[in-house]
Amino acid sequence: MRQAPSKPSLRAGRAFGLSVHVLTASGAATAVLALKAAIEGDFTMTFAWLGVALFIDGIDGTLARAARVTETAAFIDGVVLDLVVDFLTYVIVPVVALWRSDLIPAPLSFWIGLVITVASALYFADSRMKTPDLWFRGFPAIFNVLALYLFIFRLPGFANAALLLLATMLMFAPLVFVHPLRVERLRNVTVVVTMAWLVFAGIAVANGLVAGFLVKAGLVATGLYFLALPLMRHSPWAEDAQDADPE
Repeated sequence: MRQAPSKPSLRAGRAFGLSVHVLTASGAATAVLALKAAIEGDFTMTFAWLGVALFIDGIDGTLARAARVTETAAFIDGVVLDLVVDFLTYVIVPVVALWRSDLIPAPLSFWIGLVITVASALYFADSRMKTPDLWFRGFPAIFNVLALYLFIFRLPGFANAALLLLATMLMFAPLVFVHPLRVERLRNVTVVVTMAWLVFAGIAVANGLVAGFLVKAGLVATGLYFLALPLMRHSPWAEDAQDADPE
């Protein structure tokens, strides 16, 4: 017969579960710091804080599963908490940063920001956001990543506006985008590419959003990998590669 956990063990488990929720919620604090930097026009610090938020978002899910938060801290809905924080860091902060920058023509920047915000709110509330095999349906509203590319590559203003509107429309398109840490198909390769992307992005942010040829090439190459990966979703070659994976 399985022995019931002792009271100290229960308290420790609850403390662990609650601490994971607090870690997730701390992403909201980094969002406020990033927002402050964006309002002040310090876009390097904006993306530095967004990088911290991205790191928290990358590890809290694993910690939540380890802490069994649905059992140990069930009074807080971790899914809702995560969506609240993500909406701040993935949508609101980059929208404000773009609005405060000179990347989009002034008459358009505010209204494009409103369109992105409304569309993203609908996307985040869509119960069909993820497929059963954990791909995102449509562009996953990662405007923090798209804004980083726009700040680094400095395309013409109307090209930036067109890319933002295209990404907004793609949130509701019959396409899928990978979740780098959850999708099983080619996961090991995807994790390696994700780490490479983080290195390239980190170098660019550390250099004040100014990147040399190699960093830009790395950002383009890794970005193209993520855009092309949905083509491998039902590929026999990808299945063979997954089967050959030692994990």
